[in-house]
Amino acid sequence: MKKEILFPYGKEKLSYMFDEKELSGILTSSIEEYKPEFDETTLVRKALEEPVGSARLSELAKGKNNIVIIASDHTRPVPSKIIMPLMLEEIRRGNPDAKITILIATGCHRGTTKEELISKFGRDIVEKENIYIHDCDEKEKLVNIGVLPSGGVCEINSVAYEADLLVSEGFIEPHFFAGFSGGRKSVLPGIAGRGTVLANHCSEFINSDNARTGVLENNPIHEDMLWAAKKAKLKFIVNVVLNSEKEVIYAVAGDLEKAHKKGTDFLSAQCGAKAVYSDIVISTNGGYPLDQNVYQSVKGMTAAEASVKQGGVIIMLASSSDGTGGDYFYHQIADEEDINKTMNIILKRGRNETVPDQWEAQILLRILMRARVIYISELDNDMVEKMHMIPAHSIDEAVKKAKELLGKEDVTITAIPDGISVVVHK
Repeated sequence: MKKEILFPYGKEKLSYMFDEKELSGILTSSIEEYKPEFDETTLVRKALEEPVGSARLSELAKGKNNIVIIASDHTRPVPSKIIMPLMLEEIRRGNPDAKITILIATGCHRGTTKEELISKFGRDIVEKENIYIHDCDEKEKLVNIGVLPSGGVCEINSVAYEADLLVSEGFIEPHFFAGFSGGRKSVLPGIAGRGTVLANHCSEFINSDNARTGVLENNPIHEDMLWAAKKAKLKFIVNVVLNSEKEVIYAVAGDLEKAHKKGTDFLSAQCGAKAVYSDIVISTNGGYPLDQNVYQSVKGMTAAEASVKQGGVIIMLASSSDGTGGDYFYHQIADEEDINKTMNIILKRGRNETVPDQWEAQILLRILMRARVIYISELDNDMVEKMHMIPAHSIDEAVKKAKELLGKEDVTITAIPDGISVVVHK
């Protein structure tokens, strides 16, 4: 018997016919089958009307003169056109005269352009509201609010620090070392200084077995982020869960911890998949736009890492039409033939010695030390090989190479059609 499975690749899908004798399992998320009870706007409005562990935002806004809303930047698919008008309406219901600033949480990304702001919020909000764009290197705007549990200095944007009510919008998705996005991430890395972000992403923390997709308990990266958000006095969040069409299917609002936990519990129930250990695991980054470079594709590889046997083979599909994803990342992987030597160099760095993109290189090296990776992409073969992976340009070619590497024809295969939508657990 044969079974066809489609794998997202760029803006297309690649098909492979599996022999059912070798197909051990198919790991998928049920989020695409989830049917919300209400439309997107109603979901967010109802979340604001029924906050978790908190008074309504309109109540919190009373008597507060300087209110700051942390909003995500252009790199995140947060539907701010839906969320932000409802948050502004709710704040002004309780305090019509409040001074409101929208603080764009760029983390360490470049600044968001006016055109991107208009695309994100709509022209009306951009022209009428006060918006400030965070810059992690703008030293004069950073305030030291203490020392993180990790030992790193915590600096955040003074616009947030000076607020007498700090709130945020965002979205929750599985995150390959913070456990989940959303909630506390609005502060760290969202509005933190570069040094603070680098300290939080240190090799010691990335090396933790708890710094994994879907794990919050005893996750040192999460604990740093939560500490920073509490210290910054983030009082209220509005977070949503999106489907593959970037539509809101779930919304939660309220207390920083309690509302975020309700959202992550919902997502875990939809995205959880038990590992099926196999000789070969095939994964993707969900296609365009998330599979445009090698850097981003590491996220989808971690799903395969959690289900591949030690010494097995991961087949990763990522078109990588934009290349490797950055020189810092590429050279950390490509410039040394011995991956164990590179990993040791990274692991010896202290938290205040973290270099840009080190965490992504560290995770890819960890994967490469568990399994060989065959990389299906548009990249030149030489570039893939320099990154210690094996190039291929079709699933048929990759499976053939995997069997050759394993030295056997009778193999077991686990298929993960969308590696970033699942939380693979033991």
